Amino acid sequence: MNVTIDKNSGYCFGVEYAIQMAEDELQDSRELYCLGDIVHNRMEVERLHQRGLRIIDREQLAQLHDCKVLIRAHGEPPETYQLALQNNIELIDASCPVVLKLQNRVKHAFDATTRQDGQIVIYGQPGHAEVAGLAGQTGNRALIVMTEQDLDQIDFRRPVTLFSQTTKSTAGFYRMKQLIEERIVAAGGELESFDANDSICRQVSNREPQLRKFAVEHDVIVFVSGRKSSNGKALFQVVNQTNPRSYFVENEQELLDEWFEGAAAVGICGATSTPMWLMQRVADRIAEIGEAVAL
Repeated sequence: MNVTIDKNSGYCFGVEYAIQMAEDELQDSRELYCLGDIVHNRMEVERLHQRGLRIIDREQLAQLHDCKVLIRAHGEPPETYQLALQNNIELIDASCPVVLKLQNRVKHAFDATTRQDGQIVIYGQPGHAEVAGLAGQTGNRALIVMTEQDLDQIDFRRPVTLFSQTTKSTAGFYRMKQLIEERIVAAGGELESFDANDSICRQVSNREPQLRKFAVEHDVIVFVSGRKSSNGKALFQVVNQTNPRSYFVENEQELLDEWFEGAAAVGICGATSTPMWLMQRVADRIAEIGEAVAL
């Protein structure tokens, strides 16, 4: 049984940058705070915890003073920076440059549409860290949509500006765009007042065609990702639609021997938040399963 790790999978540059900043800081400090999970991967969070990275929530942040706190790649709303100033907290800002650019675009669009009685709509997962940062640019007045039912929040007779969370599915974004256009027409609104911005990170969207090709080339696909990863859920759907013998795991302990019966080629891939060392660990375990099956 041939086992191959997808060379295009693993950390995107934004996550890799945040992990590197944390590790660099921990070389000089015994302990470092991080606002929320540094990456949506439990195994990597546990590894960095052993190095001294301590995950905190917003309530805990408000109690801290005179210390260092890492801002992860997802970015943060303006109030986080204001709180840091008040509490003399030094922020180590590892916000992804793509996310920071999008935050700026959302802020400018909000300022412009407010003068036109318009609405900012974000296609993204409610409660997701990146979405919270984006909504914060609008004073939390942006409308967050994930499903067709969520569109009921929108007044389709008023201008609409649509953005996307950077790690969402490209197909999902354009489906949402189409639904909004249909609703505008049905409500008697003007399509000219609808501005749709495909703000999905190209490092993410480019993985979709790559993963489809990878999935076709293997009998069985094992997709490795944290279950909290929005990007992981989106990319696994792409893989599973292409190859029905696809399985989602967090780590090598979740592998089942029967998945690989009759398989000559097994492919391993993962989300933008999946470390390469974890995919290698899964590959090693699958190789052991293959040897046992062959005996």
